[in-house]
Amino acid sequence: MSSLHERIASSFAAQGLMTTLGAQLLHIAPGEVRIALLPRPELSQQHGYIHAGALTSVLDSACGYAALTVAPAECDVLTVEFKINFVRSAVADRFVAIGRVTKAGRTLTVCQGEVVGESDSGQETIAVMQATIINLAGGR
Repeated sequence: MSSLHERIASSFAAQGLMTTLGAQLLHIAPGEVRIALLPRPELSQQHGYIHAGALTSVLDSACGYAALTVAPAECDVLTVEFKINFVRSAVADRFVAIGRVTKAGRTLTVCQGEVVGESDSGQETIAVMQATIINLAGGR
């Protein structure tokens, strides 16, 4: 296992919310992270769709970890801002949150994210995000 993978996987494992949601780290590469979320009744909203808050949390983490893959080794990251648009109802057999670095700077990294719903009938974009992530020297 590479040090990049270990760095991200260790941080992901320490996130109580990702554990609570049942999110799974799928893919780590420089500038890109993918996290899966399986639908469960506990994650639904009143109409039976997966709650926007659950999907937003997983996508925020995917963007943050994508930024961490390109951050200096002595830095940790935190989300400064994000904007998310839901483009269809969250109905699928599995959701994959994909975070990608658009531009990494010395202090701020801009990421784009997408939640893709996967089912037997194919894949559909559920939500898109733009996020700004800050590098924190010395970690927390």
